[in-house]
Amino acid sequence: MKGPVVQIEGVHKIHRRGPESIDVLKGVDLTVPEGEFLALMGPSGSGKTTLLNLMAGIDSPTSGRIVVHGRDISRFNEDQLAAWRTRNIGYIFQAYNLVPVLTAYENVELPLLLLRLPSKRRHEQVMNALEAVGLADRRRHLPSQLSGGQEQRVAIARALAPDPPLLLGDEPTGNLDRDSAGAVLGLIGILCRELGKTFVMVTHDPKAAEAADRVARMEKGLLLEDRAGAL
Repeated sequence: MKGPVVQIEGVHKIHRRGPESIDVLKGVDLTVPEGEFLALMGPSGSGKTTLLNLMAGIDSPTSGRIVVHGRDISRFNEDQLAAWRTRNIGYIFQAYNLVPVLTAYENVELPLLLLRLPSKRRHEQVMNALEAVGLADRRRHLPSQLSGGQEQRVAIARALAPDPPLLLGDEPTGNLDRDSAGAVLGLIGILCRELGKTFVMVTHDPKAAEAADRVARMEKGLLLEDRAGAL
């Protein structure tokens, strides 16, 4: 049996605004096993993006534990989190966030420049990532020369390039038409099944959630429902 890539135990996140305290997450427990494609759903303000950012080490919990790939990141300071994120998290954004003056190859290479890899190894990892998303033949194209679906696949390749154990997506198909969204979600499913990647996606779209292995629903800072998805 595969072990968990993410183990969240009793996590609270409190935001303070002057004298007011807002409990954004209220004792959330969640386990995500290796190779799973999990969709987090819920209305705006339910805490799902906050939970995703805690998994990414972008933010820290007020209390509780977050263990990712065997490391308790809830105990890390900001410098430790920054170093850890570079190797362990691939983040896919709704808006792609590609650098317009760089080619697809150069965009995918960006996170690897932080790892001080030998140039040959860096090239191999970039090409492996582009081949995984079916865009090796578009590696010299600028973002403006690609379709929206292709831009998001470049963004997925960029997230894949450092070979992180955990991929995270915040509305990764929100800017795509239905056909392109379906192709991207199908690709994510293949990455999970064939490469053993673990993917957690925040989405408002029930059709997008259907592509996941499991759907967890959040409301008012609580995890209310946890059910099987398409499989």
